[in-house]
Amino acid sequence: MFLEGLDEADRRIVQLLIENARMSYSDIGQRVGLSRVAVKMRVQALEKRGVIEEYTTIVNPQKISGAVSCYFEIETAPQALGEAIEILDACDTITQIYRVTGKNKLHVHAVAASAEEMEALMRDVIDPLPGVEDISCNIILSRVKDIKGLRL
Repeated sequence: MFLEGLDEADRRIVQLLIENARMSYSDIGQRVGLSRVAVKMRVQALEKRGVIEEYTTIVNPQKISGAVSCYFEIETAPQALGEAIEILDACDTITQIYRVTGKNKLHVHAVAASAEEMEALMRDVIDPLPGVEDISCNIILSRVKDIKGLRL
């Protein structure tokens, strides 16, 4: 099991919230066999422990006219990695930054309103990154499978 330290009720609560973060405590309680108050207390405890980090709305960029979504694989010199991460982190067009193993040190996802905005990101932010040894860019054509959160 992925989440050691959680009992069956907590695992079921988390799974329900992954499926629908707007589900009421009452509805969760009916599905899990607990009272609304018990569910609320458990969710608050999970939030306090950091198991549940946030609730958010996820927008599919492919459903917005003109939006361009892509990911970059970036290899940097080790001494420049920290500075490159700071520069990328400061850019609103970049939605995720992952430090990864292997040849490429960073996996970066970006969503731009247009091809022109993506090109500006590449020209003004990605290309001049310090210590870059290699970059590849892949435009996302469609979302085939995208699991949010942790599979329980």
